Amino acid sequence: MYRLYTIGTQRKPLSTFISQLRDAQVDAVIDIRARNTSHLLGYAKQDTLDFLLREGFGIGYEHRPELAPVPEILDAYGDDGDWAAYEARFLPLLEEREAERVAQEILERYQAPCLLCAEPTADRCHRRLVGEYWKRFLPRLVVVHL
Repeated sequence: MYRLYTIGTQRKPLSTFISQLRDAQVDAVIDIRARNTSHLLGYAKQDTLDFLLREGFGIGYEHRPELAPVPEILDAYGDDGDWAAYEARFLPLLEEREAERVAQEILERYQAPCLLCAEPTADRCHRRLVGEYWKRFLPRLVVVHL
């Protein structure tokens, strides 16, 4: 059995974010955001988060943009809010980018990786879609949304 966690940063204080990761015994955060370098992201800015997780808590960090939607998909969803269209555009992108290969790489290196995105919940977030896509190829994968 493989275990995969997911977490969002929006509206989540740093103390809650770290507590959730530590309680789940996450050993690596896999950042799957397309846009992760803005100074407005606070602790969730790529360089800050990488340093904080590694140096402060011994949690690995990787940015895997091949698991992020392209700007056109993000922008279209921002404009029309059509989740079904978002999914219809994003899932073929995962296939094209061979997301199942990425899953194997990550699950070979880590015992309890956690996909990171901004959305506060997983219901309308691409981290859920990535986890579900991986589950197609890894039926023993258990996905837990923090």
